Amino acid sequence: MFAAPAARLAPFLQRRGIHYAWVVAALTFLAMLVTSAALGLPGALLQPLSREFGWSTTALSSVFATRFALYGLLGPFAAVVLMRYGVRAVVTLASAVIGVALLLGVFMHSLAEAFALWGLVLGVATGMTAMVLGATVVNRWFVQRKGLVMGLLAGSSATGQLIFLPLATWLIEHHGWRAALFPVVIATGVVAMLVLALLRDSPADLGLAPYGATGAEPAAGPAPKPTWRLPFETLAMASRVPAFWVLAGSFFICGLSTNGLVQTHFISLCGDRGLGPVPAASVLAMMGVFDLVGTTLSGWLSDRFDNRKLLCWYYGLRGLSLFWLPYSDFTVAGLSTFAVFYGLDWIATVPPTVKLAAHLFGPARAGLVFGWVFAFHQLGAAAAAFGAGFTRSVMLSYSPALFVAGGACLVAALAVMAIRKPPARAAAA
Repeated sequence: MFAAPAARLAPFLQRRGIHYAWVVAALTFLAMLVTSAALGLPGALLQPLSREFGWSTTALSSVFATRFALYGLLGPFAAVVLMRYGVRAVVTLASAVIGVALLLGVFMHSLAEAFALWGLVLGVATGMTAMVLGATVVNRWFVQRKGLVMGLLAGSSATGQLIFLPLATWLIEHHGWRAALFPVVIATGVVAMLVLALLRDSPADLGLAPYGATGAEPAAGPAPKPTWRLPFETLAMASRVPAFWVLAGSFFICGLSTNGLVQTHFISLCGDRGLGPVPAASVLAMMGVFDLVGTTLSGWLSDRFDNRKLLCWYYGLRGLSLFWLPYSDFTVAGLSTFAVFYGLDWIATVPPTVKLAAHLFGPARAGLVFGWVFAFHQLGAAAAAFGAGFTRSVMLSYSPALFVAGGACLVAALAVMAIRKPPARAAAA
């Protein structure tokens, strides 16, 4: 019954020259957008929860750090779950669980309940719809435009902030923090129904070839059997390749300097400098706008240029922007410069990293390898979420965390150039 809308829509679009892969990409974008909204929302709740319950910034940061760690560590296993049970079933269930976990937060009164709901449950559910989902969809449905589509999907995190954070901070200010949960809860329900009705696991389910397939492509290697040992076997295989550790280490720094630091603590940082939560969320949303542009552009560039050099530029510019932030003028006008500069390469590192992983390990294992690389990203995010909260509690300042993240970005900029340059033919593919 639920498969019928997709079966009717695919030939309708095909007659008009539109491949169904773009519908799948749009649905994946929405699912990842809601995931990013659920992950980013606690950043707006940090101060309201602290005021109502008396929880310290360090204690709340530990909850959010757990969520970030699970979000990443489940990546390799999410790839197996997607292979075993299908993209549609997994994304539908994960979206529903995210909505329920947020909704139950309305009734929580203890830090243990917050840890269970927003640390463990939310971490597991969002981990099923993380960047690994985007990499899986891109590799199944697209032969051409892979970099561009991965850039668009990675930019969904920016769009989630753009739509939900300003609304959430306004609701917190006028109706309390519980009211801010409902827009995301409603969105998860809508996404779950759309995915159930329209998403299909692969082009073959609709009798289609992937987008851009001509029949002349080299045969892909056999897909690995989706056993629970597969993530560990993949990690053992990848760990013997030095370039894997460069990708993993640089992506750890990527998470250290984005999700865990700015996404979680930016509103609180602005509050310390006298800027209210609504203007701060607006600046964060502005970063989201420029990140969507920058990440999409990065996907386009990754199809055409040396991905190592792109990553070198992205990490270097991000590090400089973080060094500058503590000395900026903390007004909406002053922070706009930071929002543009930092926002353009917030998640721009994703498309080049996915393409380098595919080049190094092949398309059949690219999703699993990227799952492990993304796990390091979220461990970095968890370290920053806790570490920045700790420095704010102990040193009464976020500046040390910003300087550490900025310095780490400069290290990553140099490290990625150690990866062997892909041959011209592999880069073009």
